[in-house]
Amino acid sequence: MKVFLHYEDNENIEFHKTLKMTLPKSWKNGPVSRLLAQFVESYNSSKTISNELAASDLHIATRRENTPSYNNNNTTPQTTTTTTTTTTIPLPCDGNVIDVINDRADLYILHGPFKTRAQLAEDARKIADEQKSSAAELASCTHFGCRKKFPRGGPYPTCQYHVSPPVFHETAKFWSCCPNKKAYDWDDFQAIEGCRMGNCSEVKEDM
Repeated sequence: MKVFLHYEDNENIEFHKTLKMTLPKSWKNGPVSRLLAQFVESYNSSKTISNELAASDLHIATRRENTPSYNNNNTTPQTTTTTTTTTTIPLPCDGNVIDVINDRADLYILHGPFKTRAQLAEDARKIADEQKSSAAELASCTHFGCRKKFPRGGPYPTCQYHVSPPVFHETAKFWSCCPNKKAYDWDDFQAIEGCRMGNCSEVKEDM
């Protein structure tokens, strides 16, 4: 089993280092923290790097590329920009290497505490609770065609919306206030710009 350990968490690129490690079989069922200790020992013994690291100040993480998002410019359909984001996933210091690391994985040495499985699970629970709480405090705009969310009670952001409800006739989709702008694909329908500008509202108007 081979892994690649990268230390890039420093503005000075001269302090960066990549270490390729072939792990002994006995390490596969050992803790991830052993890899960090080995990397730090190798890093600090390097005569070309004058930046000593302390294992107690570091942790190991993996990175995952998220699904790219595509932004199309409606005025110039041929123009498309692609945005790819990366998620950093910290590994537990007490996790078994074979359980949490893939063969030939890229691992990243980052500054910050090396947490246990229990601590990471608690962090994830707190984040989930905060997201639920945040979602409960948000209201959705009641204007047709506006999908913005905002804090209940305001402030209310500006929005571009339709004044009349949608019409779905066979395969055609359009807003009754804009009958000349028809779409046959759901994404194209949602992209039809509103015909009125205003502020978001959380009060549903009677039709």
